[in-house]
Amino acid sequence: MESCLMLSTLFTILIVLSNVKAQAPAALGAGGGGDITTFGAKPGADSAQAITTAWKEACAAAGTGTVTVPTGTFLTGPVLLAGPCKGEMKFNLIGTLQAPLKVETSGWITFEHVDKLTISGTGTLDGQGEEMWKSQPGCFKTAKMCKTTAINLRLDFVKTGLVEGITSLNSKNFHINVLSSTDITLQKLTITAPAESPNTDGIHVARSKGVTITDVNIGTGDDCVSVGDRTSDLKVINVKCGPGHGISIGSLGLYQNEEPVTGVTVQGCTLTKSDNGVRVKSWPDKYGCEASGIHFSDITMEEVENPIIIDMMYCPPGGCSTTAPSKVKLTDISFKGIKGSTPTPDAISINCMLGSCTNIGLADIDLKFTGPKGPPIANCTNIKPTMTGTVNPAGC
Repeated sequence: MESCLMLSTLFTILIVLSNVKAQAPAALGAGGGGDITTFGAKPGADSAQAITTAWKEACAAAGTGTVTVPTGTFLTGPVLLAGPCKGEMKFNLIGTLQAPLKVETSGWITFEHVDKLTISGTGTLDGQGEEMWKSQPGCFKTAKMCKTTAINLRLDFVKTGLVEGITSLNSKNFHINVLSSTDITLQKLTITAPAESPNTDGIHVARSKGVTITDVNIGTGDDCVSVGDRTSDLKVINVKCGPGHGISIGSLGLYQNEEPVTGVTVQGCTLTKSDNGVRVKSWPDKYGCEASGIHFSDITMEEVENPIIIDMMYCPPGGCSTTAPSKVKLTDISFKGIKGSTPTPDAISINCMLGSCTNIGLADIDLKFTGPKGPPIANCTNIKPTMTGTVNPAGC
């Protein structure tokens, strides 16, 4: 009888052990990682180490690695979430990550050298930029320029990425920076900072290929979308911008050895009470660069100052010499189906340097003037654009 009981007990233990072994991978989660609270993160406490540890475990495991920020507000200093990883990576932001008042590096949450990355959720990256903005009031309006401060979210050398659903709030610097990355989609995002916050570009793209920005709401203190050198095959679709400085290619020509910007489509966007509309800007008295294949279409302007701009004399006060020509070359740039209202008379301003612009087109433009002094004007310097359909105001 005792032998039977012992055999029965042993058999039961073996079954339990077998089930535990079979279930272990599921308990750990495919690819490792998991909720940052399992790695020591606590609401209200610095969670940088927990986030980094969760990422490293997920990155090192085979399969899809997942890091989750749950409901709650978690403080964190700068974190670098780097690859290469063994598999696809997912970063689920459900709660809020909150930055310190001062961050000494150029990036706060940085993803680097990751292939197949998804950042998604309904959570918030709160940069707490107010103190930093107060320390350099009006810096973007002067030659002093703004201090290099922390960007809320950096994607550096990322291949095949999706950023979806999250909110970027009050970044100290740019909200989202995409650098040297390929095949990136940013969609259904909310980007928010006060109109007076300096240098808080919503999304900046540079040295990247195949980036798509779609269905994004941006209200900030600088360009809603800005484009730097060596950017190609960029699509900006159905973006709502305002407040802000508009959607801008450039500024170009500020640094040596800038590479061309090619193939940019801005379509179906709405700009509301922004300081500028859609523009291409380059520095005089600096360095060479090229931009081509830039097409703005089906854009709605609602009380937008300076709706259509090519400015080859972009120069904050004292930042350069406005008597020296720009070395930037612009070609194949079109503005089509741009309609709405502006409170300023400079509705269309295409200011090229002699010999610097070719194949510039205006088509189906209708901008109504709502300001106290008018009428609105179209002013073109050193270029005669190709006109198609009705262009209002006329003048170029």
